[in-house]
Amino acid sequence: MSGDGRDSDYRRSRGPEGSGPRWARIAAAGVATVVLGATAAACGGSGPAATGRTEGTTSVTIGALSNGAAKETALQVPVVESIRNEVPRSVLDSGTLVIGSGSLPTGSPPLGFVGTDQKTLTGSEPDLGRLVAAVLGLEPRIDNATWANLFVGIDSGRTDVGFSNITDTEQRKEKYDFACYRQDNLGFETLASSPWNFDGTAASLAGRTVSVGKGTNQEKILLQWQSELQAQGKTLDVKYFPDINSTYLALSSGKIDAYFLPNPSVAYHVTQTAGTPTPTRSAGKYSGAGASLQGLICATTKKGNGLAKPVADAINHLIQNGQYAAWLDTWNLANEAVPTAQINPPGLPLSNS
Repeated sequence: MSGDGRDSDYRRSRGPEGSGPRWARIAAAGVATVVLGATAAACGGSGPAATGRTEGTTSVTIGALSNGAAKETALQVPVVESIRNEVPRSVLDSGTLVIGSGSLPTGSPPLGFVGTDQKTLTGSEPDLGRLVAAVLGLEPRIDNATWANLFVGIDSGRTDVGFSNITDTEQRKEKYDFACYRQDNLGFETLASSPWNFDGTAASLAGRTVSVGKGTNQEKILLQWQSELQAQGKTLDVKYFPDINSTYLALSSGKIDAYFLPNPSVAYHVTQTAGTPTPTRSAGKYSGAGASLQGLICATTKKGNGLAKPVADAINHLIQNGQYAAWLDTWNLANEAVPTAQINPPGLPLSNS
């Protein structure tokens, strides 16, 4: 996400990075490095890594160990040599794609969190990184640390690419290249029994009671809508609660009509309430960048390191063969799909970064 309050619902700080040369860091990689569904074997030189591969195909299990947050799905991903050939030689020679995640200390489902085995990083973001690595014929290595050190790793070259719900902003483009793969949305969560839906305008909020987190980007947007409605002689009651549990208690008891928060958080909580006496649903989404721009979440590389294009091409290959849609569906994020992965599209402007 961008560096404003919108990150607060699921942004995490990151612990110290490892140091030393790339091979030493990879050898010492700890929690959150796993290749699922097949035997892992790295190889050097220019030949493809043999990680989970049978005749040029890698078996990647997405949604694994998620404790019900996702539908576990095994995908067979062929190496695409034409895209692999775009990868910088230093990365090819390592046989490994080092994927940065800013999910420490506690994780943020469904984006990135430690799975039920208490060691493997699962979530939508590392799963897409694994799929991209498979297209490139590289072994994925997940480097999980805090949010701040995610960027330290990219800056230093110890991390090849960040997959960690990073928003495209013009400020970040001064240092990074982006390959954008998912919409950056906020969402409204309501009880499944509620007939209300957000139609993208303040008018649909008239007469409603909505909760939001203080100091967040979504609060800023919601208060703007409240002012707009007040100018028309209409009401929008904005409620605050001390924590997320008390907010959901208010929702389940009918004290509020909806909760306005990051869309992935809505998607996750909907899966957790399914089958309970008070299931919830998504009642609509809104761009995290506001009305004038669709925010985007992007794979993030050090500016000019040559990885943005092969990563974008790998994502577009996954889009074309349906495995991108399967990834989104696995994590209940189909409403954040993009038609194509773009390199460095317009981002959140400097005035709002």
